[in-house]
Amino acid sequence: MSTPAAALPPSRPFRDVWLISAGHGLTHWYPATFYVLLPLIGKELGLSYTQIGFLMSAQHIAGALSNLPGGMIVDSIGKKGYLMAASLFWVGFPYALMSITNSMWMLVVCLMLVGIGNNLWHPAAIPTLAHQYPQRKGLVLSFHGMGGNIGEALAPLAAGALLAWFSWREVVVINIVPGLVMAVLILVMVGALTTVRDGDKPKKAEGGGWNARQYLQDLGSLLRNRALMLICVSGGFRTLTQVGLMVFLPVYLAYEQGYSPIAIGVCMTVLQVAGLIAGPIAGHVSDKFGRRHVVLSSMVLTGLTIIGMVFAGQSFMFIVFVALVGFFLYAMRPVMQAWGIENTPKRLAGTGVGLQFTILAIGGSIAPATFGVIADTWGIYTAFYFLAGTIIAANLLVVFVPKDSERAVA
Repeated sequence: MSTPAAALPPSRPFRDVWLISAGHGLTHWYPATFYVLLPLIGKELGLSYTQIGFLMSAQHIAGALSNLPGGMIVDSIGKKGYLMAASLFWVGFPYALMSITNSMWMLVVCLMLVGIGNNLWHPAAIPTLAHQYPQRKGLVLSFHGMGGNIGEALAPLAAGALLAWFSWREVVVINIVPGLVMAVLILVMVGALTTVRDGDKPKKAEGGGWNARQYLQDLGSLLRNRALMLICVSGGFRTLTQVGLMVFLPVYLAYEQGYSPIAIGVCMTVLQVAGLIAGPIAGHVSDKFGRRHVVLSSMVLTGLTIIGMVFAGQSFMFIVFVALVGFFLYAMRPVMQAWGIENTPKRLAGTGVGLQFTILAIGGSIAPATFGVIADTWGIYTAFYFLAGTIIAANLLVVFVPKDSERAVA
């Protein structure tokens, strides 16, 4: 594989890797904080499991609808640093608006705005990092994913601690500050960053506008790409499992086990710290030995550890299984992103990531509502078994990905 012509100057490559990864951490910080606040919000507003699930499904539906347009915007504009800064602001601000809401429907609107804003980040950040380090994209994307894990690990602890002194409404306002600071840093330090040559952008029409017909043909070619679509749909099932756990594990610990906010924060941090450790290991191993083996083994072990977590109940082994779920569930995330990038033309990198995250968002939108209905109808333990089944389905799809898919597309 060749390095893109518009590669970053040699003097500053890893500064941007760490900065972009830190920005990614903030895009995950906000929802991770909200998961800890959700049991308090649910009790104050009198929400059932089904209503809580509907809230989070609405966010992911908005994401599913906006991912492809977000990817097209990235490919068209090209100034990825500006778009990353805009995404950070757009993700954080709606959470502050939640401080004035007294209805479920206002929460729905805020969460849908978050879902839209979050979908500018990945089409801008992931192709930038992958194309800067074509031979090490699994490792570099694992650092990007690790940023998300760090955000998700620290946020529950911070939220749990803040709730000892402040109400949840005050916490969502305080919480906007780190995102604003990081948005300014991204804007100043990598604002004009672009990694795609003008010749690699979607073709322009004679009048100077983008050739929509050609772009739709290119999008159709992505939809017909069997390897890419199987990777995306499998990733959708993985996201279904992840979102179901992230939304309802705190609710389960609060409602069923009687955990305090700080104890819930500790459990969610354990989940993320395990994922933080797993990401670089999985990314490096996949660069050396292939994506397929890492993904298959991680999915099997995720399903088994979810079942073990349910059986562990209130014992110490529950925390052990939570850590194992986090390790195996998050190990495959950067690997699948790298695998998808390898099967996407460079000129359509943003659109390819947008397509990938559209399908992930569809999976994420199904998870909370389905889990909530199952939990209200048959019990929350049955809903956890449902999540174990979804990761098995993801594993079956990976088996059918063509063997020659672990290569770059020109």
